[in-house]
Amino acid sequence: MDAGIYAQVKIDCHCHVLDPDNFAYADDVAYRPAGQETGSATYFENLLNAYGVQHALLVGPNSGYGTDNRCLLDAIANGAGRFKGVAVVNLDASLAQLQDLAAQGVVGIAFNYALLGLDYYRAAGPLIDKLVQCGLYLQVQVTGDQMHALEPQLRDCGANLLVDHCGRPEPADRAADTGFDAVLKLAECERASVKLSGFVKFTHHDFPFADTHGHIAELLAAYGPAHCVWASDWPFLKAPRRLDYGPLLQLLAQTVPDEHVRRQILWDTPKHLFGFGA
Repeated sequence: MDAGIYAQVKIDCHCHVLDPDNFAYADDVAYRPAGQETGSATYFENLLNAYGVQHALLVGPNSGYGTDNRCLLDAIANGAGRFKGVAVVNLDASLAQLQDLAAQGVVGIAFNYALLGLDYYRAAGPLIDKLVQCGLYLQVQVTGDQMHALEPQLRDCGANLLVDHCGRPEPADRAADTGFDAVLKLAECERASVKLSGFVKFTHHDFPFADTHGHIAELLAAYGPAHCVWASDWPFLKAPRRLDYGPLLQLLAQTVPDEHVRRQILWDTPKHLFGFGA
């Protein structure tokens, strides 16, 4: 691996802690991660130490926990300032509930359109208004052409926006990918940022996912490094191919060779956006 990326300060902006031994999964979840798809906060801290990663933005997974944020909040509470979180809540979550989550280190709420569909969130307007009141990010994961339908609403909603996994484009037909075009258009809204992550969710190739490199370049050109962050997506739930943390860092070094730009993506931008170290 490029030693330079080891030496750089780093923040991982999308990862999950799944610890079913200490935080049992919800009864009604559709998928229950097991084996190498799980990892406690203690194990994850050791992983971060091994790769010289100072902070991480933990995302509550729909798999395993659904709207049960106890594992996430416990990791933040015991992380000595190392972690912040993105939680999953019911659409009828109260302002008081959101304020309580914010007080515990949560900086955003996840909307997983890719998993639950557009119709599930039709009535989410009041919740988004509460996110604005609390200063919480609206994190969105989309797939296919979903962003084509969502972009006008998101642009006008008033919330700070965080797009997961490059917007999960379709590399096989870039010219017809209206969803990714809408992800790029959303960059015109200065409240929007994007995670350079999740390549295995949309690539058609093995590592180093050559068919995604053009999308990274387009996102950087549209959003600029002040609105791009990096993420591993550890521990790689439902990954169709083997993934490891180190090669994903190496991939960033390959696709973003400018060390100054990498520092912005890995450190300056997430530190500013999410308040790490404050």
